[in-house]
Amino acid sequence: MAAPLGFSEQTLEAFAASVAEETPAPGGGSVAAVVTGLAAALVAMTARISREHWEGAAGAVAQAEALRARVAPLADEDAEAYESVLAAMRMPKEVEPEVRDAVLGSALSRAAEIPLRIAEAAADVAELGALVAAEGNPSLRGDAAAAAVLGEAAARIATNLVEINLATTQEDERLGRARQLVTAASAAAKRAVAAAP
Repeated sequence: MAAPLGFSEQTLEAFAASVAEETPAPGGGSVAAVVTGLAAALVAMTARISREHWEGAAGAVAQAEALRARVAPLADEDAEAYESVLAAMRMPKEVEPEVRDAVLGSALSRAAEIPLRIAEAAADVAELGALVAAEGNPSLRGDAAAAAVLGEAAARIATNLVEINLATTQEDERLGRARQLVTAASAAAKRAVAAAP
């Protein structure tokens, strides 16, 4: 069964129900994208309420909204990419091995690229959450820290998927990039939690 499209237009309950279905997609990557979007929304809220406390609040709101928009389509794209991997793995055995390997390699590469983009957005959200936790309204530092921790978690999930999809190509530079993003997101989450009262 093909993954349904339009996750960003579904209610949270509908999205959760589609994740819970007995289908392989949407899965971890789509969930990481949605979590990243929610974390960005949380940063936007905390920054908006910080306008009287912090001169940089408006810029943080704009960045958070841009991150939310950037990650919104990635839930669908991740599910579609994983469906392509499954289709490649189900190719008839009569297909030439070179053709099969090329199709599967291409599908796995795309299935790694989308989680990498999710990890990039998630790490950016974690960094922005840490900034708002440090500079924003002190009464909302816990919410900004929550956003940073959610960003870290989403970056870890997405990086794990990059590693899985590139397992046969350890020299791929995207592996190192994804791992750097997790390190940065983790450091940002620690700063955010330390800033919270």
